[in-house]
Amino acid sequence: MAEDDLYTKDGTVDYHNNPANKSQTGTWKACPFVIGNECCERLAYYGMSSNLVVYFKQRLDQHSTTASNNVSNWSGTCYITPLIGAFVADAYLGRYWTIASFSIIYVIGMTLLTLSASVPGLKPSCHKNEPCHATSTQAAVCFIALYMIALGTGGIKPCVSSFGADQFDDTDDVEKKHKSSFFNWFYFSINIGALIAASVLVWVQMNVGWGWGFGIPAVTMAIAVAFFFSGTRLYRNQKPGGSPLTRISQVLMASFRKYRIQVPTDKSLLYETTDSESAIKGSRKLEHTQDLGFFDKAAVETQTDHVKGSVDPWRLCTVTQVEELKAIIRLLPVWATGIIFATVYSQMSTLFVLQGLTMNAYLGKSSFQIPAASLGIFDTLSVLFWVPVYDRIIVPLARKFTGHKSGLTQLQRMGIGLFISIFSMVSAGILELIRLKYVRRHNYYELKEIPMSIFWQVPQYFIIGCAEVFMFIGQLEFFYEQAPDAMRSLCSALQLTTVALGNYLSTLLVTIVTRISTRNGKLGWIPDNLNYGHLHYFYWLLAVLSVLNLGVFLLVAKWYTYKKAVGTLR
Repeated sequence: MAEDDLYTKDGTVDYHNNPANKSQTGTWKACPFVIGNECCERLAYYGMSSNLVVYFKQRLDQHSTTASNNVSNWSGTCYITPLIGAFVADAYLGRYWTIASFSIIYVIGMTLLTLSASVPGLKPSCHKNEPCHATSTQAAVCFIALYMIALGTGGIKPCVSSFGADQFDDTDDVEKKHKSSFFNWFYFSINIGALIAASVLVWVQMNVGWGWGFGIPAVTMAIAVAFFFSGTRLYRNQKPGGSPLTRISQVLMASFRKYRIQVPTDKSLLYETTDSESAIKGSRKLEHTQDLGFFDKAAVETQTDHVKGSVDPWRLCTVTQVEELKAIIRLLPVWATGIIFATVYSQMSTLFVLQGLTMNAYLGKSSFQIPAASLGIFDTLSVLFWVPVYDRIIVPLARKFTGHKSGLTQLQRMGIGLFISIFSMVSAGILELIRLKYVRRHNYYELKEIPMSIFWQVPQYFIIGCAEVFMFIGQLEFFYEQAPDAMRSLCSALQLTTVALGNYLSTLLVTIVTRISTRNGKLGWIPDNLNYGHLHYFYWLLAVLSVLNLGVFLLVAKWYTYKKAVGTLR
C-alpha cells in the first residue's frame, strides 16, 4: 500500500491530532462505540419523554391540553438546542469534545429529575383516591431538570450522526458506500433504545415508581458517556472550520456591498484560492452553480477588496464560501417540508397517549395492564422491521430499476415517507370515530376506560414507524451529504429543528383548535374527557395538512440542485 493510501484524504485526524490511519481508525470498528452511545442516550431520552404527558397529568395535576402542550414545548426545545451544539462543534470544539461536554450537562439534568420525583419535599404529594398536588417550587425543580436535559441532548444530537458518518472517508469509494448503511443502522440503534424505554421503563414508571422510572435512564446516560469515551483511540475527527455564521455573514455583507457590480459571464474569473485546498479549514472546494447568482457578487474581485496587501473577508469571498451559503439556502425549502411530518410524529407522545388512556389496557383476560405510552413500542418495532427490509431488500431491488447506488435518491426516500405518514393520521381518525360510536352506543361517557382494546391503536403507530424509516433516515443522510463539509453539524441541527418546529406547531394547532372549538361554552375537540370530544377532527386536520405538504415537497424536490465538491480538505 502506498504511503498516501495509509491515511484518509478527507481531512480527518486521530486523537493525537495526526492524520487518521485508515487501517487503525474509523469505519465499522469505530461505529459500535458511536452507535452504542446513541442507543443508551435514546433509551434515557425516551425513558423520560414517552410517558411525560402522564407524569404531568397524574403527578403535577395538569389539564390534558396543558400537559400535552408542555410536553410538545419541551420536546420542541430539545430539537432547537441542537443549533447551539452544532455551532460550538463546527466553530470551536469539534464534534468529539462537544458530545463529551454536553453529555455532562445531560447527566446532571437526569440526576436532578430523578431527585425531583423521589426525594420527599421535592416530589409532589399524593394521597389515595385524591389527585396529586405539586407546589410551584416542586414544579420549578422538575422543569429546570427537564430544560437542562434539553440543553444536554441539544449538544449531542447534531453531532453524533455526523460524527459516526465522519468515520467513513468520502474520497474512498468502498467506505463511502458503507456510509449510507451507517445511517440506517444508526437509526436502528435509536429504536432499540426506544423499544426498551417504551416497554420496560414505562412499565416501571407506572407500576414501581417515578423515582426508579427516571433513575434508570439517568444511570443509562452515565453508561452512554463512559462507552463513548472508551472508543477514543479509534475515532476519526474532523477539525472545526471556524464560525459558519461568520462566513455566511461575510458573503451576505459582500454581496450587498457590491449589489451594483455585474457578475462576469466567465465564472472562472470569480475569486477562489489557487491551490487544490479550500481556504476553509475542514472543507473541500465547491464547484460554482448557476442559481442564486446574486451572491456571486461577493466573489467578484475589485480594487477596494484588499487592505494592506491582504483580502478583506467582508468585501471579497471565495466561490466555495459563496457556495456554502447557496447550499444552506437550497436546503431551507426541503427543511420546511419536514415540519408537518414532525407535527404528525409528535402525536405519539401526546394525543395518541391520551387517546390510549381512554381504552381497555389489559392484556387479554389477564390482570397485566399495558401503559398507554407503551404502545409506542409498535412504532419502534415497525422501525426495527423496516430498517433491515429497506437496507437488504428494497435498496438492492430499487438499484436494479434506478441504477442509483442507494436504490432511491434521498429526496425520493423522503417523499415516500411523507406519503405514508398521511395514512397514520387517517388510521388514528378512523379509530377515534369508531371509539366515539362505541361510547355513544353503550352510554360510556363517564367511563375513564371503555371496554375497547387499546391494541386497536397499533396500526397508527406501525404506519408512523414505516414513514420514519423513509423520512427521518432520508433526512439524516440528505442533510449530511448536502451540507458543506465545515457545516455538517449545523445542517444536522437544522434537520433536527424540523422536529422542534413540528412540536411547536402541534402546540399552536392544539391551542387554536381549543380556543375556537370551546366558544359559547362548548367542550371543544380535545376536552379533559375525550368521550365528549372530537379528537378525530384534529387528526383529519393533520391529514389534510400532510397532503398539502406532500404537494409542496414534490415541487421543491423537482427544483433542488445537488452540491458538487472538488479538491481536497485542509
